[in-house]
Amino acid sequence: MSSPFQALHAALQSQVERQFLSGASSALLRGREVVDRFVCGQADVEAGVPLREDHIFRVFSNTKLLTSCAVLLLMEDGRLRLDDPVERYLPQLARRQVLRAGATRIDQVEPARRAITLHDLMTHTSGLSYGLFDPGTVLYQAYGASGVHKPMLSQAQFIDLLATLPLAFQPGERWEYSLATDVLARVVEVVSGQSLGEFFQARICGPLGMGDTAFWVPEPKRARLTALYGGTDFMNPLQPGLVRMDAAPYPGAYTSPASRQSGGGGLVSTLDDTVRLVQALMPGEGGLLRPDTLAQMARNQVAPGLHVQFPNMPSNPGRVFGLGSSVLAQPGVFDPPQSAGEVSWGGLAGTVWWINPRLNIAGVLMTQRYYGFGNPYTFEWRHHAYRALGH
Repeated sequence: MSSPFQALHAALQSQVERQFLSGASSALLRGREVVDRFVCGQADVEAGVPLREDHIFRVFSNTKLLTSCAVLLLMEDGRLRLDDPVERYLPQLARRQVLRAGATRIDQVEPARRAITLHDLMTHTSGLSYGLFDPGTVLYQAYGASGVHKPMLSQAQFIDLLATLPLAFQPGERWEYSLATDVLARVVEVVSGQSLGEFFQARICGPLGMGDTAFWVPEPKRARLTALYGGTDFMNPLQPGLVRMDAAPYPGAYTSPASRQSGGGGLVSTLDDTVRLVQALMPGEGGLLRPDTLAQMARNQVAPGLHVQFPNMPSNPGRVFGLGSSVLAQPGVFDPPQSAGEVSWGGLAGTVWWINPRLNIAGVLMTQRYYGFGNPYTFEWRHHAYRALGH
C-alpha cells in the first residue's frame, strides 16, 4: 500500500533530478511526533557526497526564530517588556530621524514621532530597513555606504553605525523586512550579560539538545557542511541548473568565528536540530515557551492594512506578522487551502519551517539554494506536506 508521503518524496526527488536543488531534507510533524523524514540528493554535487540527515546547513534568516525566542524567554523572566523603548537598552537608538516621503537625499529627514519599541522590532514595523532588497533607493545606498553589513563589526559597532542612519518610515506605520532582529540580538546581550551564542546555548540549544546549531562550523564538523548553490538565472527561478556559491555571503563565512553573531542570519543548523526547535514550539505545555507566549507568537501583531511585502514581489495581504514570524491569516493563491493560521519563515539559502497551531502540524525543509526561500519548490513542498498530513 502506498504511503501518503510518497508524493512529497517524489516531488523533492524530482527537484533534485531537474537540477533545481542539489539535495533536500524534509520532516513533517503531527503534534510533537515526527511522522515522516526524507532525504535525497547530494550535499556536494562536485564531490558526489550523498546528503545525510546529519549534514549542516547555512540557515540564514531561520536564525530569527531563535533570536525571537530569546527575547520572549527574557520577557517571561520579567527582564524586559515588549512595549519597552529600545533606547532603554541601546541609548544610541534614541531620538531617531525619519526619511521624509519622496526624499532624494539622505539628509532630508524629520524627527520620529515616538520611540522604537521592542514590539516594533519583533514585528518589522520599527522603520529600519535591510538595505538589500530595494536597489536604487536612497536608503539602499546609505546602508551600503555605512558599512553596517560588514561581518567584522562587533555587535556594539553595528548598533553605532545603524544609529547614524535615518528610519525608512515612522515607527509602527509600515511593515518592512529589516535588521530589526539583529538589533534585538544586541538587546538580548545587554539584558542577559551574555553573548548571543552563549544565551542560545544556555537557554535554547543546550536544553533542547541542538548540538550542531552554532555561529560557525569547527574543523571536526567541517566535512558535514553542505555546499551552497544558486540558480543559473536569479531572475528566472524556473530555469534548471545550479552554480556553486560557497563564498557567499563572504569568503570564509561559517567556517571561522565572526566578530558579530548575527541574530538575523548567522547560524548553521541541521534537520534534526531544527526539528527539535519546532517540536518545542508546538502547542501545549512543557515546550520552550509558555502556552500563552506561543499564542502571542501565532497572533497577528501588526496594524490593520499592514502585511508582509517585499519590493518587486507579488503581494499577499493575508500574510501578516506575529512576534518574530509571519502569520497566515488568509491563504493566498500559492498557499495550501487549509493553511490558515500557519506561522512560518525561511532563510535566504532555502531552509523553511512552518507550524500550524490550529491543525497541530508542522514541517521543516532544509536545502542550500541561495535565494531559495520563496522559489516554486517551497510552495510545492508545502502543498504536498499538507495533503500528506491529511489536510
